[in-house]
Amino acid sequence: MSPSYIELGPAQVALAALLILVNAAISLGLRLGMERRLLVAAVRTVVQLALIGLVLDWVFSVGRWEIVLGLGLVMALVAGVAAVRRTSRRYPGIWLNSLISMWAASWLVAGVAVLGIVRVRPWWDPQYAIPLLGMILGNTLNGISLGLDRLGEELIARREQVETVLALGGTRWEAAQRPVRQAVRTGMIPIINSMMVVGIVSIPGMMTGQMLAGVSPLSAVKYQIVIMFLIAAATALGTVSVVLLGYRRLFSGRHQFLFGRLRDAR
Repeated sequence: MSPSYIELGPAQVALAALLILVNAAISLGLRLGMERRLLVAAVRTVVQLALIGLVLDWVFSVGRWEIVLGLGLVMALVAGVAAVRRTSRRYPGIWLNSLISMWAASWLVAGVAVLGIVRVRPWWDPQYAIPLLGMILGNTLNGISLGLDRLGEELIARREQVETVLALGGTRWEAAQRPVRQAVRTGMIPIINSMMVVGIVSIPGMMTGQMLAGVSPLSAVKYQIVIMFLIAAATALGTVSVVLLGYRRLFSGRHQFLFGRLRDAR
């Protein structure tokens, strides 16, 4: 551990937790009615982070590859489910599509990271594998969720145009390509925006954590650059994958728009 690292005690964490009262005051002052949600969110933050801290502490101490892989599978499963829960339009097979896209994109990019870029030895070292996979999953989740949601909304809003193209003899791709492109673009916008301002407007969490732990800023920068590119690649792969899988489920091989499969999730 670096001698410059400052260990936080329970009192310091509790003091930081009091800052949530700022949010509560704003909600009360403007009558937003968000006090209960803020309280639940704050409690969930503490409980979830405490639990993952205990789990990771055990995983790090055991250091077995099968446990690391198992935890990674659970993380990908939860992320895939969470991505669909954020959508307002759903169709049969959306859960499977999300899980496949989440797992494939995140694990492929994480594999490139631990085996080809960072070159972790052993490759399943939880100190590297779990944090890298976690950051990739979190951002891929956002891309997949936004892409799925936009695809459903675009197809509903452009139903007449889509069906007109099909009625005039167009293929399913000719009819759906605009909604598909809009969905993929929407899923990729957040990470592109983050890359545009990183280091100028914001200092990312990983870089901040490394510097707080005593790592030199230049070393932290190199890791953060790698992370940003890994996240961008995983987000793109996950978003494209889930949108195309959705397109295949909503358009038949006979070039028919299966509009009836789309339903409101609320």
